[in-house]
Amino acid sequence: MKIHHLNCGSVREIDPTYEGLPSTPAVNHCLLVQTDNELVLVETGLGLDDVRRPHETLDPAWVEMAAPALNEDETAIRQVERLGFSPSDVRHVLVTHLDVDHCGGLPDFPDATVHLLEAELRAAMREAPSRRYRPAHWAHGPQWRTCESTGDPWFGFTAIQPTGLPPEIKLVPMGGHTAGHAGIAVHDGSKWLLHCGDAYYYHRELDENPEPHPLLDIVQTSSEVDHDKRIDTQARLRILARDHADEVTLFSAHDPWEFGKLAS
Repeated sequence: MKIHHLNCGSVREIDPTYEGLPSTPAVNHCLLVQTDNELVLVETGLGLDDVRRPHETLDPAWVEMAAPALNEDETAIRQVERLGFSPSDVRHVLVTHLDVDHCGGLPDFPDATVHLLEAELRAAMREAPSRRYRPAHWAHGPQWRTCESTGDPWFGFTAIQPTGLPPEIKLVPMGGHTAGHAGIAVHDGSKWLLHCGDAYYYHRELDENPEPHPLLDIVQTSSEVDHDKRIDTQARLRILARDHADEVTLFSAHDPWEFGKLAS
């Protein structure tokens, strides 16, 4: 199984909280996974419609806050093509949740099966249109395949096996950010990669003495739906990172310094 790390939508430039790292735009970290016979996309970032017609697909307040680059070359579909594949080769998409910057590219892969937690799909259908949930991203009628939040124990969390996907790919419920937020675990043959979505925003939040990023923390606290669940999720991620670093590599959706290490 080969895994490509993709930035599918640069957004506002941020500074690190300590010397030694450069200021850089935050990212929308996606994975393109090559299995034996198909492609699996983990998150989509922003899509072609978002880049070309943001005033139609995105909330103006979100655009002002996030300051997305809106670069067509960064869309998942263009990066899939540059790797020599057809968009139709992407047979499955997994999303941590349905915020705009995580699912905006769904219309670019209309034939793919989209895996997510049932609670997230219910919340999106109930609350849209809103700043976070935009109906344009599923107006094409995605082939949803939802999961309940029950599964098998996995490093202090629960791992769910999505139907039709190999055992090397799991959905991992991580409550707090949205009603049905989940991480996505992918085994690369030697260890697990755990895409934590928006369960945390900045790598120093996983330190023994956590240090949130001053700007990113405003975003995560203002967008949480359950504060206690979010804090509990982060506490368990901290334990996982401390006790199982040799078995699991964690990363968030937006930390550009984590992305830089993994994509290099």
